[in-house]
Amino acid sequence: MDTVHLSQKHLAARWCVAEATLERWRSDGLGPQYLKINGRVLYRICEIQEFENASLTGAFNSKEKRTT
Repeated sequence: MDTVHLSQKHLAARWCVAEATLERWRSDGLGPQYLKINGRVLYRICEIQEFENASLTGAFNSKEKRTT
């Protein structure tokens, strides 16, 4: 199974943020884990999805709690 990667540019587009935001997050130790190979930053799609899942808000859970 091949691991899929996104470049900084593609991740910035996916999340509608500036590339500089991702750079700052890396500097501050925030955001998803990444690879740095020969000066090129790559994000594994599995790490991106894990970060997105961890960033989910409780809106769905709040709605669920209201109906029970």
